[in-house]
Amino acid sequence: MQASESRYDAFLEKLSRERLRRDLTGIAAREARTLEVGGRTYVNLASNDYLGLRFHEALIERACAWAKEFGTGSGASRLVTGNLEIFEGIERKVAALKNKPAALIMASGFQANAGVLQALFDRRVLGAEPLVFADRLNHASMHFGCQAAGVRQIRYRHGSAVHLAELLEQHAADDRPKFILTESVFSMDGDVAWMEEIRELAREHDAMLIVDDAHATGILGEGGCGQSDGADVVIGTFSKALGSFGAYVACSDTMRDYLINRCGGFIYSTALPPPVLGAIDAALDLVPSMDVERARVASYSVSFRDECREFGYDTGQSLTQIVPVIVGTAEAALGLSDRLREAGLWATAIRPPTVPNGTARVRLTFTAAHTGEDFSRLVEVFKAAAGPRTECVFD
Repeated sequence: MQASESRYDAFLEKLSRERLRRDLTGIAAREARTLEVGGRTYVNLASNDYLGLRFHEALIERACAWAKEFGTGSGASRLVTGNLEIFEGIERKVAALKNKPAALIMASGFQANAGVLQALFDRRVLGAEPLVFADRLNHASMHFGCQAAGVRQIRYRHGSAVHLAELLEQHAADDRPKFILTESVFSMDGDVAWMEEIRELAREHDAMLIVDDAHATGILGEGGCGQSDGADVVIGTFSKALGSFGAYVACSDTMRDYLINRCGGFIYSTALPPPVLGAIDAALDLVPSMDVERARVASYSVSFRDECREFGYDTGQSLTQIVPVIVGTAEAALGLSDRLREAGLWATAIRPPTVPNGTARVRLTFTAAHTGEDFSRLVEVFKAAAGPRTECVFD
Protein backbone atom coordinates (compact mmCIF):
# COMPACT_ATOMS: atom_id res chain seq x y z
CA MET A 1 0.00 0.00 0.00
CA GLN A 2 1.34 3.43 -0.97
CA ALA A 3 2.00 5.96 1.79
CA SER A 4 -0.87 8.17 0.64
CA GLU A 5 -3.32 5.27 0.53
CA SER A 6 -2.34 4.18 4.02
CA ARG A 7 -3.39 7.61 5.25
CA TYR A 8 -6.77 7.19 3.61
CA ASP A 9 -7.08 3.82 5.31
CA ALA A 10 -6.25 5.37 8.69
CA PHE A 11 -8.89 8.04 8.08
CA LEU A 12 -11.50 5.35 7.41
CA GLU A 13 -10.51 3.43 10.54
CA LYS A 14 -10.96 6.57 12.62
CA LEU A 15 -14.44 7.06 11.17
CA SER A 16 -15.30 3.47 12.05
CA ARG A 17 -14.20 3.95 15.67
CA GLU A 18 -16.33 7.07 15.93
CA ARG A 19 -19.35 5.35 14.31
CA LEU A 20 -19.24 7.92 11.50
CA ARG A 21 -18.18 5.72 8.60
CA ARG A 22 -20.63 5.54 5.73
CA ASP A 23 -21.29 2.49 3.58
CA LEU A 24 -23.48 1.86 0.55
CA THR A 25 -26.51 -0.38 1.06
CA GLY A 26 -27.87 -2.29 -1.90
CA ILE A 27 -31.56 -1.46 -2.25
CA ALA A 28 -34.30 -2.84 -4.49
CA ALA A 29 -37.37 -0.69 -5.09
CA ARG A 30 -40.40 -1.47 -7.25
CA GLU A 31 -42.78 1.12 -5.83
CA ALA A 32 -42.64 4.45 -4.02
CA ARG A 33 -43.88 3.17 -0.66
CA THR A 34 -41.46 0.35 0.12
CA LEU A 35 -37.92 -0.85 -0.48
CA GLU A 36 -36.20 -4.19 -0.10
CA VAL A 37 -32.85 -4.90 1.55
CA GLY A 38 -31.41 -8.38 2.02
CA GLY A 39 -34.68 -10.01 1.04
CA ARG A 40 -36.77 -8.08 3.60
CA THR A 41 -39.30 -5.40 2.74
CA TYR A 42 -39.42 -2.09 4.64
CA VAL A 43 -41.69 0.94 4.55
CA ASN A 44 -39.51 3.69 3.09
CA LEU A 45 -39.40 6.66 5.47
CA ALA A 46 -36.17 8.10 4.09
CA SER A 47 -37.10 9.05 0.52
CA ASN A 48 -37.31 12.59 -0.88
CA ASP A 49 -39.93 11.38 -3.39
CA TYR A 50 -42.53 13.36 -1.47
CA LEU A 51 -45.40 12.94 -3.95
CA GLY A 52 -44.56 9.36 -4.88
CA LEU A 53 -44.12 10.30 -8.54
CA ARG A 54 -41.08 8.26 -9.51
CA PHE A 55 -43.29 5.23 -10.17
CA HIS A 56 -46.22 7.22 -11.57
CA GLU A 57 -47.43 5.81 -14.86
CA ALA A 58 -47.48 9.23 -16.55
CA LEU A 59 -43.78 9.82 -15.85
CA ILE A 60 -42.82 6.33 -16.96
CA GLU A 61 -44.86 6.54 -20.17
CA ARG A 62 -43.42 9.91 -21.21
CA ALA A 63 -39.88 8.82 -20.34
CA CYS A 64 -40.30 5.75 -22.56
CA ALA A 65 -41.95 7.75 -25.33
CA TRP A 66 -39.21 10.37 -25.40
CA ALA A 67 -36.53 7.68 -25.32
CA LYS A 68 -38.06 6.14 -28.43
CA GLU A 69 -38.45 9.47 -30.20
CA PHE A 70 -35.32 11.34 -29.12
CA GLY A 71 -32.92 8.57 -28.03
CA THR A 72 -31.40 7.55 -24.72
CA GLY A 73 -28.82 10.33 -24.47
CA SER A 74 -28.34 13.95 -25.49
CA GLY A 75 -24.92 13.29 -27.03
CA ALA A 76 -23.18 16.49 -25.95
CA SER A 77 -23.33 19.58 -23.77
CA ARG A 78 -26.07 22.06 -24.58
CA LEU A 79 -23.63 24.52 -26.15
CA VAL A 80 -22.50 21.88 -28.63
CA THR A 81 -25.34 19.68 -29.96
CA GLY A 82 -27.10 18.66 -26.75
CA ASN A 83 -29.62 21.51 -26.64
CA LEU A 84 -32.47 19.32 -27.84
CA GLU A 85 -35.73 20.98 -28.87
CA ILE A 86 -37.51 19.49 -25.85
CA PHE A 87 -35.59 21.67 -23.36
CA GLU A 88 -37.40 24.85 -24.37
CA GLY A 89 -40.88 23.71 -23.41
CA ILE A 90 -39.76 22.33 -20.06
CA GLU A 91 -37.91 25.51 -19.18
CA ARG A 92 -41.05 27.53 -19.94
CA LYS A 93 -43.02 25.31 -17.54
CA VAL A 94 -40.40 25.74 -14.81
CA ALA A 95 -40.36 29.51 -15.25
CA ALA A 96 -44.16 29.60 -14.99
CA LEU A 97 -44.17 27.42 -11.85
CA LYS A 98 -41.61 29.67 -10.16
CA ASN A 99 -43.14 32.90 -11.53
CA LYS A 100 -39.91 33.93 -13.23
CA PRO A 101 -39.16 35.23 -16.74
CA ALA A 102 -36.75 32.40 -17.55
CA ALA A 103 -35.31 29.09 -16.42
CA LEU A 104 -32.29 26.94 -17.20
CA ILE A 105 -32.09 23.17 -16.72
CA MET A 106 -28.90 21.74 -15.26
CA ALA A 107 -27.58 18.26 -14.51
CA SER A 108 -27.98 17.91 -10.73
CA GLY A 109 -28.75 19.84 -7.57
CA PHE A 110 -25.21 19.80 -6.24
CA GLN A 111 -23.82 20.84 -9.61
CA ALA A 112 -26.37 23.65 -9.90
CA ASN A 113 -25.59 25.19 -6.51
CA ALA A 114 -21.85 24.72 -6.88
CA GLY A 115 -21.65 25.97 -10.45
CA VAL A 116 -24.19 28.79 -10.30
CA LEU A 117 -22.85 30.32 -7.09
CA GLN A 118 -19.28 30.16 -8.35
CA ALA A 119 -20.37 32.05 -11.47
CA LEU A 120 -22.50 34.63 -9.66
CA PHE A 121 -19.82 35.45 -7.09
CA ASP A 122 -17.06 35.96 -9.66
CA ARG A 123 -15.17 39.02 -8.45
CA ARG A 124 -13.73 39.61 -11.92
CA VAL A 125 -17.25 40.21 -13.20
CA LEU A 126 -18.53 42.05 -10.12
CA GLY A 127 -15.45 44.24 -9.81
CA ALA A 128 -14.91 43.32 -6.15
CA GLU A 129 -15.25 40.40 -3.77
CA PRO A 130 -18.96 40.23 -2.95
CA LEU A 131 -20.46 40.19 0.51
CA VAL A 132 -22.30 36.88 0.85
CA PHE A 133 -24.64 36.58 3.84
CA ALA A 134 -25.51 32.91 4.32
CA ASP A 135 -27.50 30.82 6.76
CA ARG A 136 -24.97 28.70 8.65
CA LEU A 137 -26.94 25.49 7.97
CA ASN A 138 -27.23 25.90 4.22
CA HIS A 139 -26.69 22.76 2.16
CA ALA A 140 -23.11 21.57 1.59
CA SER A 141 -23.41 22.32 -2.13
CA MET A 142 -24.02 26.00 -1.36
CA HIS A 143 -20.98 26.18 0.88
CA PHE A 144 -19.00 24.43 -1.86
CA GLY A 145 -20.08 27.02 -4.44
CA CYS A 146 -18.96 29.85 -2.17
CA GLN A 147 -15.64 28.13 -1.57
CA ALA A 148 -15.14 27.56 -5.29
CA ALA A 149 -15.70 31.27 -5.89
CA GLY A 150 -13.14 32.12 -3.22
CA VAL A 151 -15.55 34.19 -1.15
CA ARG A 152 -15.71 34.32 2.61
CA GLN A 153 -19.25 33.82 3.82
CA ILE A 154 -20.74 36.09 6.45
CA ARG A 155 -22.84 33.48 8.22
CA TYR A 156 -25.89 34.35 10.27
CA ARG A 157 -27.42 32.16 12.95
CA HIS A 158 -29.65 29.49 11.51
CA GLY A 159 -33.10 30.81 10.74
CA SER A 160 -32.45 34.18 12.39
CA ALA A 161 -33.63 37.11 10.31
CA VAL A 162 -32.74 39.30 13.29
CA HIS A 163 -29.08 38.27 13.16
CA LEU A 164 -29.08 38.66 9.37
CA ALA A 165 -30.40 42.21 9.79
CA GLU A 166 -27.66 43.00 12.29
CA LEU A 167 -24.94 41.77 9.95
CA LEU A 168 -26.38 43.65 6.98
CA GLU A 169 -26.52 46.83 9.05
CA GLN A 170 -22.87 46.36 10.08
CA HIS A 171 -21.94 46.34 6.39
CA ALA A 172 -24.43 48.99 5.24
CA ALA A 173 -21.68 51.44 4.29
CA ASP A 174 -19.81 48.85 2.21
CA ASP A 175 -20.68 49.37 -1.47
CA ARG A 176 -19.55 45.94 -2.64
CA PRO A 177 -22.25 43.72 -4.23
CA LYS A 178 -24.36 41.99 -1.59
CA PHE A 179 -26.03 38.58 -1.74
CA ILE A 180 -28.26 36.68 0.68
CA LEU A 181 -28.12 32.91 0.43
CA THR A 182 -30.62 30.53 2.05
CA GLU A 183 -32.62 27.38 1.62
CA SER A 184 -36.40 27.72 1.82
CA VAL A 185 -36.79 24.34 3.54
CA PHE A 186 -33.71 22.98 5.27
CA SER A 187 -33.05 19.42 4.22
CA MET A 188 -31.85 17.96 7.52
CA ASP A 189 -34.10 19.91 9.90
CA GLY A 190 -37.35 20.33 7.98
CA ASP A 191 -37.68 23.90 9.19
CA VAL A 192 -38.30 26.91 6.98
CA ALA A 193 -36.59 30.21 6.33
CA TRP A 194 -38.57 33.30 7.28
CA MET A 195 -38.85 34.35 3.66
CA GLU A 196 -41.00 37.46 4.12
CA GLU A 197 -38.50 39.04 6.50
CA ILE A 198 -35.53 37.98 4.39
CA ARG A 199 -37.11 39.42 1.23
CA GLU A 200 -37.63 42.75 2.99
CA LEU A 201 -34.02 42.80 4.16
CA ALA A 202 -32.80 42.03 0.65
CA ARG A 203 -34.79 44.92 -0.76
CA GLU A 204 -33.73 47.29 2.02
CA HIS A 205 -30.03 46.56 1.52
CA ASP A 206 -30.09 46.12 -2.28
CA ALA A 207 -28.93 42.51 -1.93
CA MET A 208 -29.58 39.78 -4.46
CA LEU A 209 -31.62 37.00 -2.81
CA ILE A 210 -30.71 33.45 -3.89
CA VAL A 211 -32.92 30.64 -2.60
CA ASP A 212 -32.47 26.88 -2.80
CA ASP A 213 -36.08 25.69 -3.10
CA ALA A 214 -35.31 22.00 -3.64
CA HIS A 215 -37.27 20.60 -0.69
CA ALA A 216 -40.27 22.90 -1.18
CA THR A 217 -40.84 22.68 -4.94
CA GLY A 218 -43.80 20.46 -5.71
CA ILE A 219 -44.80 19.78 -2.10
CA LEU A 220 -45.34 23.28 -0.63
CA GLY A 221 -46.92 26.48 -1.86
CA GLU A 222 -49.90 27.07 -4.12
CA GLY A 223 -49.98 24.38 -6.77
CA GLY A 224 -46.60 23.12 -5.54
CA CYS A 225 -44.84 26.34 -6.53
CA GLY A 226 -42.52 26.15 -3.52
CA GLN A 227 -41.50 28.79 -0.99
CA SER A 228 -39.25 31.09 -3.01
CA ASP A 229 -41.58 33.90 -4.02
CA GLY A 230 -39.68 37.18 -4.25
CA ALA A 231 -36.24 35.61 -4.65
CA ASP A 232 -34.07 36.96 -7.47
CA VAL A 233 -32.60 33.55 -8.27
CA VAL A 234 -34.23 30.22 -7.40
CA ILE A 235 -32.30 26.96 -7.56
CA GLY A 236 -33.99 23.59 -7.17
CA THR A 237 -34.18 20.01 -8.30
CA PHE A 238 -36.46 17.58 -10.12
CA SER A 239 -35.23 14.67 -8.00
CA LYS A 240 -37.42 15.19 -4.94
CA ALA A 241 -41.16 15.90 -5.12
CA LEU A 242 -41.02 15.79 -8.93
CA GLY A 243 -39.79 12.20 -8.90
CA SER A 244 -37.11 12.41 -11.59
CA PHE A 245 -33.58 13.84 -11.79
CA GLY A 246 -31.79 17.05 -12.66
CA ALA A 247 -31.96 20.65 -11.51
CA TYR A 248 -33.12 24.08 -12.56
CA VAL A 249 -32.35 27.75 -12.10
CA ALA A 250 -35.29 30.17 -12.35
CA CYS A 251 -34.27 33.77 -12.88
CA SER A 252 -34.29 36.77 -15.19
CA ASP A 253 -33.46 36.56 -18.90
CA THR A 254 -30.20 38.40 -18.24
CA MET A 255 -29.20 35.98 -15.52
CA ARG A 256 -29.99 32.98 -17.72
CA ASP A 257 -27.83 34.33 -20.53
CA TYR A 258 -25.03 35.10 -18.08
CA LEU A 259 -25.05 31.54 -16.72
CA ILE A 260 -24.98 30.08 -20.23
CA ASN A 261 -21.80 32.06 -20.82
CA ARG A 262 -20.14 31.85 -17.41
CA CYS A 263 -21.32 28.82 -15.42
CA GLY A 264 -18.76 26.05 -15.84
CA GLY A 265 -21.12 23.43 -14.41
CA PHE A 266 -23.52 24.15 -17.27
CA ILE A 267 -21.00 24.78 -20.03
CA TYR A 268 -18.93 21.63 -19.55
CA SER A 269 -21.63 19.09 -18.65
CA THR A 270 -23.45 16.77 -21.01
CA ALA A 271 -27.13 17.70 -21.25
CA LEU A 272 -29.75 15.59 -19.48
CA PRO A 273 -30.99 12.62 -21.55
CA PRO A 274 -34.46 12.58 -23.19
CA PRO A 275 -35.99 9.90 -20.90
CA VAL A 276 -35.17 12.02 -17.84
CA LEU A 277 -36.54 15.11 -19.56
CA GLY A 278 -39.73 13.22 -20.39
CA ALA A 279 -40.27 12.32 -16.73
CA ILE A 280 -39.62 15.95 -15.70
CA ASP A 281 -42.11 17.21 -18.28
CA ALA A 282 -44.82 14.82 -17.10
CA ALA A 283 -44.21 15.72 -13.44
CA LEU A 284 -44.53 19.43 -14.19
CA ASP A 285 -47.93 18.72 -15.75
CA LEU A 286 -49.11 16.71 -12.73
CA VAL A 287 -47.82 18.69 -9.76
CA PRO A 288 -50.17 21.70 -9.85
CA SER A 289 -53.22 19.42 -9.47
CA MET A 290 -51.91 17.35 -6.53
CA ASP A 291 -53.40 19.33 -3.64
CA VAL A 292 -54.95 16.22 -2.08
CA GLU A 293 -51.57 14.47 -1.95
CA ARG A 294 -49.87 17.56 -0.52
CA ALA A 295 -52.52 17.81 2.19
CA ARG A 296 -52.10 14.14 3.13
CA VAL A 297 -48.34 14.51 3.50
CA ALA A 298 -48.79 17.62 5.64
CA SER A 299 -51.28 15.79 7.84
CA TYR A 300 -48.88 12.90 8.47
CA SER A 301 -46.02 15.21 9.41
CA VAL A 302 -48.11 17.41 11.72
CA SER A 303 -49.57 14.40 13.49
CA PHE A 304 -46.19 12.73 13.89
CA ARG A 305 -44.62 15.85 15.41
CA ASP A 306 -47.54 16.04 17.85
CA GLU A 307 -47.04 12.40 18.84
CA CYS A 308 -43.30 12.90 19.25
CA ARG A 309 -43.81 15.84 21.57
CA GLU A 310 -46.24 13.74 23.61
CA PHE A 311 -43.59 11.00 23.94
CA GLY A 312 -40.79 13.45 24.78
CA TYR A 313 -38.81 13.40 21.54
CA ASP A 314 -37.02 16.40 20.04
CA THR A 315 -38.09 17.19 16.47
CA GLY A 316 -36.38 20.57 16.39
CA GLN A 317 -38.19 23.34 14.51
CA SER A 318 -39.60 21.10 11.77
CA LEU A 319 -42.69 22.46 10.00
CA THR A 320 -42.65 20.35 6.87
CA GLN A 321 -42.65 16.80 5.50
CA ILE A 322 -39.09 16.37 6.84
CA VAL A 323 -39.12 15.49 10.53
CA PRO A 324 -35.84 14.85 12.39
CA VAL A 325 -35.83 12.97 15.67
CA ILE A 326 -32.73 14.45 17.28
CA VAL A 327 -30.98 12.10 19.73
CA GLY A 328 -27.52 13.65 20.11
CA THR A 329 -24.83 11.08 19.44
CA ALA A 330 -24.07 8.97 16.39
CA GLU A 331 -24.43 5.86 18.53
CA ALA A 332 -27.95 6.83 19.60
CA ALA A 333 -29.00 7.68 16.05
CA LEU A 334 -27.76 4.35 14.72
CA GLY A 335 -29.53 2.54 17.57
CA LEU A 336 -32.84 4.24 16.83
CA SER A 337 -32.49 3.51 13.11
CA ASP A 338 -31.86 -0.16 13.90
CA ARG A 339 -34.93 -0.30 16.15
CA LEU A 340 -37.11 1.06 13.36
CA ARG A 341 -35.72 -1.49 10.92
CA GLU A 342 -36.57 -4.29 13.32
CA ALA A 343 -40.17 -3.10 12.95
CA GLY A 344 -39.94 -3.02 9.14
CA LEU A 345 -39.46 0.75 8.87
CA TRP A 346 -36.49 2.24 7.00
CA ALA A 347 -35.20 5.61 8.23
CA THR A 348 -31.61 6.77 8.01
CA ALA A 349 -29.34 7.86 10.84
CA ILE A 350 -27.84 11.25 9.99
CA ARG A 351 -24.52 11.93 11.69
CA PRO A 352 -21.75 14.55 11.64
CA PRO A 353 -20.41 16.10 9.50
CA THR A 354 -23.77 16.19 7.69
CA VAL A 355 -25.25 17.74 10.85
CA PRO A 356 -23.44 19.59 13.67
CA ASN A 357 -21.81 17.64 16.48
CA GLY A 358 -24.25 16.69 19.21
CA THR A 359 -27.28 16.77 16.88
CA ALA A 360 -27.20 13.32 15.28
CA ARG A 361 -30.69 12.25 14.36
CA VAL A 362 -32.93 9.90 12.48
CA ARG A 363 -34.39 11.84 9.57
CA LEU A 364 -37.92 10.80 8.64
CA THR A 365 -39.76 11.94 5.55
CA PHE A 366 -43.45 11.58 4.82
CA THR A 367 -44.74 11.01 1.30
CA ALA A 368 -48.05 10.64 -0.50
CA ALA A 369 -47.31 6.94 -0.90
CA HIS A 370 -47.58 6.22 2.83
CA THR A 371 -50.72 4.72 4.34
CA GLY A 372 -52.50 5.18 7.63
CA GLU A 373 -51.27 1.74 8.64
CA ASP A 374 -47.66 2.80 7.99
CA PHE A 375 -48.18 5.86 10.16
CA SER A 376 -49.72 3.88 13.00
CA ARG A 377 -46.87 1.39 12.99
CA LEU A 378 -44.31 4.21 13.11
CA VAL A 379 -46.04 5.85 16.06
CA GLU A 380 -46.18 2.55 17.95
CA VAL A 381 -42.43 2.05 17.59
CA PHE A 382 -41.70 5.51 19.00
CA LYS A 383 -44.22 5.02 21.77
CA ALA A 384 -42.57 1.73 22.76
CA ALA A 385 -39.12 3.31 22.73
CA ALA A 386 -40.19 6.31 24.81
CA GLY A 387 -39.08 6.48 28.43
CA PRO A 388 -36.13 8.02 30.24
CA ARG A 389 -34.38 10.15 27.64
CA THR A 390 -31.11 8.25 27.55
CA GLU A 391 -29.18 6.63 24.74
CA CYS A 392 -29.73 3.17 26.16
CA VAL A 393 -33.35 3.36 25.05
CA PHE A 394 -32.18 2.74 21.48
CA ASP A 395 -29.57 0.02 22.14
